[in-house]
Amino acid sequence: MPSNDTTHPAVILSTAKNLVRGNETLRSAQGDKPDVQLQTLLEVKDLRISFPLDEGTVKAVDGIDLAIERGGVLGLVGESGCGKSVTAQSILRIVPRPGRIDSGQILLHRHTAADSPAKVIDIARLNPTGKEIRSIRGKDISMIFQEPMSSFSPLHTIGSHISEAILEHQSISRQEARTLAIELLSKVGIPNAARRFEQYPHELSGGMRQRAMIAIALSCNPSLLIADEPTTALDATIQAQILDLMRGLQKEIGMAILFITHNLGTVAQMADRVAIMYLGKVVETGTVRDIFHHPHHPYTRDLLRAIPRIGKTRGQRLAAIGGGIPNPFERPSGCAFHPRCKDYIAGRCEASAPAMTQVSDSHSVWCFRLQ
Repeated sequence: MPSNDTTHPAVILSTAKNLVRGNETLRSAQGDKPDVQLQTLLEVKDLRISFPLDEGTVKAVDGIDLAIERGGVLGLVGESGCGKSVTAQSILRIVPRPGRIDSGQILLHRHTAADSPAKVIDIARLNPTGKEIRSIRGKDISMIFQEPMSSFSPLHTIGSHISEAILEHQSISRQEARTLAIELLSKVGIPNAARRFEQYPHELSGGMRQRAMIAIALSCNPSLLIADEPTTALDATIQAQILDLMRGLQKEIGMAILFITHNLGTVAQMADRVAIMYLGKVVETGTVRDIFHHPHHPYTRDLLRAIPRIGKTRGQRLAAIGGGIPNPFERPSGCAFHPRCKDYIAGRCEASAPAMTQVSDSHSVWCFRLQ
Protein backbone atom coordinates (compact mmCIF):
# COMPACT_ATOMS: atom_id res chain seq x y z
CA MET A 1 0.00 0.00 0.00
CA PRO A 2 1.52 3.36 -0.94
CA SER A 3 2.58 5.45 2.02
CA ASN A 4 0.64 8.46 0.76
CA ASP A 5 -2.70 6.62 0.76
CA THR A 6 -4.55 8.58 3.44
CA THR A 7 -7.65 6.41 3.08
CA HIS A 8 -5.83 3.35 4.52
CA PRO A 9 -6.52 2.83 8.24
CA ALA A 10 -2.84 2.32 9.09
CA VAL A 11 -2.08 5.95 8.33
CA ILE A 12 -5.24 7.63 9.62
CA LEU A 13 -4.07 8.61 13.09
CA SER A 14 -0.66 9.75 11.90
CA THR A 15 -2.21 12.06 9.30
CA ALA A 16 -5.52 13.11 10.86
CA LYS A 17 -4.16 15.95 12.97
CA ASN A 18 -2.19 17.34 10.03
CA LEU A 19 -5.29 17.08 7.83
CA VAL A 20 -7.39 18.84 10.45
CA ARG A 21 -4.85 21.65 10.79
CA GLY A 22 -4.49 21.89 7.00
CA ASN A 23 -8.25 22.13 6.48
CA GLU A 24 -8.51 24.81 9.17
CA THR A 25 -5.72 26.82 7.52
CA LEU A 26 -7.45 26.52 4.15
CA ARG A 27 -10.80 27.65 5.58
CA SER A 28 -9.10 30.58 7.32
CA ALA A 29 -7.59 31.63 4.01
CA GLN A 30 -11.05 31.58 2.40
CA GLY A 31 -12.10 34.71 4.26
CA ASP A 32 -14.60 35.68 1.60
CA LYS A 33 -16.95 32.72 2.28
CA PRO A 34 -17.79 32.63 6.02
CA ASP A 35 -21.23 34.21 5.69
CA VAL A 36 -22.41 31.36 3.46
CA GLN A 37 -21.29 28.69 5.93
CA LEU A 38 -23.12 30.30 8.86
CA GLN A 39 -26.59 29.89 7.30
CA THR A 40 -28.52 26.77 8.25
CA LEU A 41 -29.53 24.73 5.23
CA LEU A 42 -31.05 21.59 6.78
CA GLU A 43 -32.13 20.69 10.31
CA VAL A 44 -33.09 17.24 11.55
CA LYS A 45 -35.01 17.41 14.83
CA ASP A 46 -35.86 14.40 17.03
CA LEU A 47 -36.19 12.16 13.98
CA ARG A 48 -37.49 8.64 14.60
CA ILE A 49 -37.73 5.97 11.91
CA SER A 50 -38.89 2.38 12.41
CA PHE A 51 -39.31 -0.80 10.39
CA PRO A 52 -42.30 -2.88 11.56
CA LEU A 53 -41.48 -6.49 10.68
CA ASP A 54 -42.99 -9.88 11.49
CA GLU A 55 -40.24 -10.49 14.05
CA GLY A 56 -40.81 -7.14 15.75
CA THR A 57 -40.17 -3.45 15.22
CA VAL A 58 -36.67 -2.17 14.45
CA LYS A 59 -35.97 1.39 15.58
CA ALA A 60 -33.49 2.32 12.86
CA VAL A 61 -33.28 6.00 13.91
CA ASP A 62 -34.22 6.82 17.48
CA GLY A 63 -34.52 10.56 18.03
CA ILE A 64 -31.53 12.22 16.37
CA ASP A 65 -30.74 15.91 15.87
CA LEU A 66 -28.48 17.18 13.10
CA ALA A 67 -27.77 20.53 11.46
CA ILE A 68 -26.06 21.15 8.12
CA GLU A 69 -24.79 24.63 7.29
CA ARG A 70 -25.00 26.08 3.80
CA GLY A 71 -21.67 25.38 2.14
CA GLY A 72 -20.44 23.16 5.00
CA VAL A 73 -19.55 19.46 5.17
CA LEU A 74 -20.99 17.24 7.90
CA GLY A 75 -19.44 13.80 8.35
CA LEU A 76 -21.85 11.16 9.69
CA VAL A 77 -19.84 8.29 11.20
CA GLY A 78 -20.75 4.97 12.75
CA GLU A 79 -20.69 1.19 12.43
CA SER A 80 -22.73 -0.62 9.80
CA GLY A 81 -26.37 -0.82 10.84
CA CYS A 82 -26.34 2.25 13.08
CA GLY A 83 -28.87 4.16 10.93
CA LYS A 84 -26.65 6.40 8.79
CA SER A 85 -28.07 5.42 5.41
CA VAL A 86 -31.67 5.39 6.66
CA THR A 87 -31.16 8.95 7.93
CA ALA A 88 -29.93 9.98 4.49
CA GLN A 89 -32.81 8.22 2.75
CA SER A 90 -35.33 9.97 4.98
CA ILE A 91 -34.06 13.37 3.83
CA LEU A 92 -35.15 12.48 0.29
CA ARG A 93 -38.18 10.45 1.47
CA ILE A 94 -36.89 7.26 -0.12
CA VAL A 95 -36.84 5.05 2.99
CA PRO A 96 -37.58 1.54 1.68
CA ARG A 97 -40.80 -0.14 2.78
CA PRO A 98 -41.91 -1.05 5.38
CA GLY A 99 -39.81 1.73 6.90
CA ARG A 100 -41.67 4.82 8.07
CA ILE A 101 -40.98 8.17 9.72
CA ASP A 102 -42.74 7.97 13.08
CA SER A 103 -42.03 11.50 14.30
CA GLY A 104 -39.64 14.41 14.08
CA GLN A 105 -38.85 17.12 11.57
CA ILE A 106 -36.56 17.46 8.54
CA LEU A 107 -36.48 21.19 7.89
CA LEU A 108 -35.11 22.42 4.55
CA HIS A 109 -34.36 26.14 4.45
CA ARG A 110 -35.03 26.72 0.78
CA HIS A 111 -33.93 30.00 -0.84
CA THR A 112 -35.95 30.87 -3.92
CA ALA A 113 -34.09 34.17 -4.50
CA ALA A 114 -30.87 35.64 -3.18
CA ASP A 115 -32.53 38.61 -1.48
CA SER A 116 -35.62 36.80 -0.12
CA PRO A 117 -35.97 34.97 3.22
CA ALA A 118 -35.69 31.20 3.20
CA LYS A 119 -38.87 29.15 2.88
CA VAL A 120 -38.80 26.40 5.53
CA ILE A 121 -40.18 23.07 4.31
CA ASP A 122 -40.70 20.10 6.63
CA ILE A 123 -39.71 17.23 4.34
CA ALA A 124 -40.94 14.69 6.89
CA ARG A 125 -44.51 15.90 6.27
CA LEU A 126 -44.37 15.65 2.47
CA ASN A 127 -45.97 12.91 0.40
CA PRO A 128 -43.05 10.63 -0.66
CA THR A 129 -44.49 10.43 -4.18
CA GLY A 130 -45.87 13.97 -4.34
CA LYS A 131 -44.98 16.85 -6.61
CA GLU A 132 -43.24 18.94 -3.94
CA ILE A 133 -40.71 16.30 -2.88
CA ARG A 134 -40.02 15.51 -6.54
CA SER A 135 -39.18 19.16 -7.08
CA ILE A 136 -36.68 18.95 -4.20
CA ARG A 137 -34.97 15.72 -5.26
CA GLY A 138 -32.18 16.51 -7.65
CA LYS A 139 -32.74 20.26 -7.65
CA ASP A 140 -32.21 21.12 -3.96
CA ILE A 141 -30.88 17.83 -2.64
CA SER A 142 -29.02 15.14 -4.59
CA MET A 143 -27.53 11.84 -3.52
CA ILE A 144 -24.74 9.55 -4.64
CA PHE A 145 -24.64 5.94 -3.50
CA GLN A 146 -22.07 3.30 -2.55
CA GLU A 147 -22.41 1.19 -5.68
CA PRO A 148 -23.33 3.20 -8.78
CA MET A 149 -23.94 0.09 -10.90
CA SER A 150 -27.10 -0.61 -8.91
CA SER A 151 -28.27 2.98 -9.44
CA PHE A 152 -28.02 2.99 -13.23
CA SER A 153 -30.49 1.35 -15.55
CA PRO A 154 -28.58 -1.12 -17.77
CA LEU A 155 -30.99 -0.31 -20.62
CA HIS A 156 -30.11 3.39 -20.84
CA THR A 157 -26.91 5.19 -21.72
CA ILE A 158 -24.97 7.31 -19.25
CA GLY A 159 -25.96 10.38 -21.24
CA SER A 160 -29.67 9.62 -21.06
CA HIS A 161 -29.46 9.31 -17.26
CA ILE A 162 -27.89 12.76 -16.94
CA SER A 163 -30.13 14.37 -19.56
CA GLU A 164 -33.26 13.05 -17.85
CA ALA A 165 -32.19 14.62 -14.54
CA ILE A 166 -31.55 17.95 -16.26
CA LEU A 167 -34.83 17.97 -18.19
CA GLU A 168 -36.79 17.14 -15.02
CA HIS A 169 -35.82 20.43 -13.40
CA GLN A 170 -34.80 22.80 -16.20
CA SER A 171 -36.82 24.22 -19.09
CA ILE A 172 -34.32 23.58 -21.88
CA SER A 173 -34.28 21.58 -25.09
CA ARG A 174 -32.92 18.03 -25.38
CA GLN A 175 -29.96 19.30 -27.42
CA GLU A 176 -29.13 21.84 -24.71
CA ALA A 177 -29.46 19.11 -22.09
CA ARG A 178 -27.08 16.92 -24.11
CA THR A 179 -24.52 19.71 -24.33
CA LEU A 180 -24.77 20.36 -20.60
CA ALA A 181 -24.48 16.65 -19.80
CA ILE A 182 -21.28 16.33 -21.83
CA GLU A 183 -19.87 19.40 -20.07
CA LEU A 184 -20.68 17.79 -16.71
CA LEU A 185 -19.00 14.52 -17.66
CA SER A 186 -15.90 16.46 -18.62
CA LYS A 187 -16.08 18.50 -15.41
CA VAL A 188 -16.00 15.38 -13.22
CA GLY A 189 -12.87 14.15 -14.98
CA ILE A 190 -14.22 11.68 -17.54
CA PRO A 191 -12.07 11.79 -20.69
CA ASN A 192 -13.65 11.84 -24.16
CA ALA A 193 -16.95 12.90 -22.59
CA ALA A 194 -18.92 12.96 -25.87
CA ARG A 195 -18.12 9.29 -26.47
CA ARG A 196 -18.87 8.30 -22.87
CA PHE A 197 -22.24 10.07 -23.18
CA GLU A 198 -23.33 7.35 -25.63
CA GLN A 199 -22.03 4.39 -23.60
CA TYR A 200 -23.92 2.10 -21.24
CA PRO A 201 -23.06 1.71 -17.52
CA HIS A 202 -21.43 -1.71 -17.99
CA GLU A 203 -18.97 -0.18 -20.45
CA LEU A 204 -17.47 2.08 -17.78
CA SER A 205 -15.13 1.19 -14.94
CA GLY A 206 -16.25 1.51 -11.31
CA GLY A 207 -14.45 4.83 -10.92
CA MET A 208 -15.96 6.18 -14.13
CA ARG A 209 -19.45 5.12 -13.05
CA GLN A 210 -19.03 6.90 -9.74
CA ARG A 211 -17.90 10.04 -11.58
CA ALA A 212 -20.96 9.76 -13.81
CA MET A 213 -23.13 9.43 -10.70
CA ILE A 214 -21.56 12.62 -9.34
CA ALA A 215 -22.30 14.33 -12.67
CA ILE A 216 -25.99 13.38 -12.33
CA ALA A 217 -26.06 14.62 -8.73
CA LEU A 218 -24.56 17.97 -9.74
CA SER A 219 -26.65 18.43 -12.88
CA CYS A 220 -29.01 20.96 -11.25
CA ASN A 221 -26.53 22.64 -8.87
CA PRO A 222 -28.05 21.27 -5.63
CA SER A 223 -27.69 23.08 -2.32
CA LEU A 224 -27.02 19.75 -0.56
CA LEU A 225 -25.23 16.65 -1.79
CA ILE A 226 -25.69 13.47 0.24
CA ALA A 227 -22.77 11.09 -0.29
CA ASP A 228 -23.53 7.66 1.18
CA GLU A 229 -20.11 5.98 1.44
CA PRO A 230 -19.35 6.90 -2.19
CA THR A 231 -15.86 5.36 -2.24
CA THR A 232 -16.49 2.06 -0.42
CA ALA A 233 -16.69 -0.05 -3.59
CA LEU A 234 -13.56 1.50 -5.15
CA ASP A 235 -9.88 0.69 -4.77
CA ALA A 236 -7.65 3.01 -2.73
CA THR A 237 -6.23 4.99 -5.66
CA ILE A 238 -9.66 5.69 -7.15
CA GLN A 239 -11.01 6.53 -3.69
CA ALA A 240 -8.43 9.29 -3.33
CA GLN A 241 -9.30 10.64 -6.80
CA ILE A 242 -13.05 10.72 -6.04
CA LEU A 243 -12.47 12.48 -2.71
CA ASP A 244 -10.24 15.07 -4.39
CA LEU A 245 -12.93 15.58 -7.04
CA MET A 246 -15.66 16.06 -4.44
CA ARG A 247 -13.57 18.51 -2.42
CA GLY A 248 -12.81 20.56 -5.52
CA LEU A 249 -16.42 20.64 -6.72
CA GLN A 250 -17.71 21.50 -3.25
CA LYS A 251 -15.43 24.53 -3.04
CA GLU A 252 -16.25 25.58 -6.61
CA ILE A 253 -20.03 25.25 -6.36
CA GLY A 254 -20.40 26.11 -2.66
CA MET A 255 -22.83 23.28 -1.95
CA ALA A 256 -23.18 21.56 1.41
CA ILE A 257 -22.32 17.87 1.78
CA LEU A 258 -23.62 15.22 4.14
CA PHE A 259 -20.79 12.69 3.95
CA ILE A 260 -21.68 9.26 5.34
CA THR A 261 -18.77 6.96 6.11
CA HIS A 262 -17.16 4.63 8.63
CA ASN A 263 -13.67 5.78 7.61
CA LEU A 264 -12.29 8.34 10.05
CA GLY A 265 -9.45 9.20 7.68
CA THR A 266 -11.98 10.29 5.10
CA VAL A 267 -13.73 12.40 7.73
CA ALA A 268 -10.47 14.17 8.56
CA GLN A 269 -10.03 15.06 4.89
CA MET A 270 -13.57 16.01 3.98
CA ALA A 271 -15.60 17.33 6.91
CA ASP A 272 -15.99 20.58 8.84
CA ARG A 273 -18.20 18.98 11.50
CA VAL A 274 -18.74 15.37 12.59
CA ALA A 275 -21.68 13.46 14.10
CA ILE A 276 -20.99 10.04 15.65
CA MET A 277 -23.93 7.59 15.52
CA TYR A 278 -24.49 4.40 17.49
CA LEU A 279 -27.56 2.18 17.23
CA GLY A 280 -29.86 4.84 15.85
CA LYS A 281 -28.70 7.69 18.09
CA VAL A 282 -26.18 10.51 17.76
CA VAL A 283 -23.79 10.23 20.73
CA GLU A 284 -21.35 13.07 19.96
CA THR A 285 -21.14 16.03 17.59
CA GLY A 286 -18.44 18.62 17.08
CA THR A 287 -15.90 20.08 14.74
CA VAL A 288 -13.28 17.79 13.26
CA ARG A 289 -10.79 19.21 15.78
CA ASP A 290 -13.22 18.49 18.66
CA ILE A 291 -13.67 14.86 17.64
CA PHE A 292 -10.05 14.04 16.83
CA HIS A 293 -8.35 16.06 19.55
CA HIS A 294 -10.90 16.06 22.38
CA PRO A 295 -13.26 13.05 22.06
CA HIS A 296 -15.49 12.65 25.11
CA HIS A 297 -17.97 9.84 24.45
CA PRO A 298 -16.57 6.35 25.24
CA TYR A 299 -17.72 5.10 21.83
CA THR A 300 -15.89 7.89 19.99
CA ARG A 301 -12.73 7.23 21.99
CA ASP A 302 -12.99 3.50 21.28
CA LEU A 303 -13.39 4.14 17.54
CA LEU A 304 -10.22 6.25 17.49
CA ARG A 305 -8.36 3.78 19.71
CA ALA A 306 -9.25 0.86 17.43
CA ILE A 307 -7.51 2.34 14.38
CA PRO A 308 -4.10 0.76 13.62
CA ARG A 309 -1.11 3.10 14.07
CA ILE A 310 2.05 3.35 12.02
CA GLY A 311 5.06 2.19 14.03
CA LYS A 312 3.14 -0.11 16.35
CA THR A 313 5.23 -2.99 17.69
CA ARG A 314 4.99 -5.92 15.33
CA GLY A 315 2.80 -8.69 16.69
CA GLN A 316 0.94 -6.48 19.16
CA ARG A 317 -2.81 -7.04 19.24
CA LEU A 318 -5.00 -4.29 17.84
CA ALA A 319 -7.41 -2.52 20.16
CA ALA A 320 -11.03 -3.57 19.69
CA ILE A 321 -14.40 -2.40 20.97
CA GLY A 322 -15.63 -5.08 23.36
CA GLY A 323 -18.85 -6.95 22.85
CA GLY A 324 -21.00 -6.77 19.76
CA ILE A 325 -23.81 -4.70 18.27
CA PRO A 326 -27.04 -5.66 20.11
CA ASN A 327 -29.88 -7.49 18.41
CA PRO A 328 -31.98 -4.75 16.75
CA PHE A 329 -35.15 -6.39 18.13
CA GLU A 330 -33.76 -6.31 21.68
CA ARG A 331 -32.33 -2.84 22.16
CA PRO A 332 -30.61 -2.18 25.50
CA SER A 333 -32.44 0.08 27.91
CA GLY A 334 -31.00 3.47 28.80
CA CYS A 335 -27.82 4.35 26.92
CA ALA A 336 -27.58 1.94 23.98
CA PHE A 337 -23.80 1.68 24.30
CA HIS A 338 -23.73 0.74 28.00
CA PRO A 339 -23.35 -3.07 27.49
CA ARG A 340 -20.02 -2.42 25.69
CA CYS A 341 -18.86 0.64 27.63
CA LYS A 342 -15.72 0.59 29.79
CA ASP A 343 -16.97 3.66 31.67
CA TYR A 344 -20.36 2.15 32.46
CA ILE A 345 -22.04 3.53 35.61
CA ALA A 346 -24.11 0.76 37.23
CA GLY A 347 -27.65 1.74 38.10
CA ARG A 348 -27.59 4.81 35.89
CA CYS A 349 -26.54 4.07 32.32
CA GLU A 350 -29.09 1.26 31.91
CA ALA A 351 -31.87 3.16 33.69
CA SER A 352 -32.39 6.07 31.29
CA ALA A 353 -30.96 7.68 28.17
CA PRO A 354 -28.45 10.48 28.82
CA ALA A 355 -29.36 14.08 27.97
CA MET A 356 -27.12 16.27 25.85
CA THR A 357 -24.13 17.90 27.55
CA GLN A 358 -22.79 21.04 25.84
CA VAL A 359 -19.01 20.75 26.19
CA SER A 360 -18.41 23.93 24.18
CA ASP A 361 -20.24 26.08 21.64
CA SER A 362 -19.36 23.56 18.92
CA HIS A 363 -19.18 20.30 20.88
CA SER A 364 -22.08 18.21 22.27
CA VAL A 365 -21.99 14.79 23.98
CA TRP A 366 -24.68 12.39 25.20
CA CYS A 367 -23.02 10.63 28.16
CA PHE A 368 -23.69 10.40 31.94
CA ARG A 369 -19.96 10.73 32.66
CA LEU A 370 -20.23 14.43 31.78
CA GLN A 371 -23.41 15.08 33.77
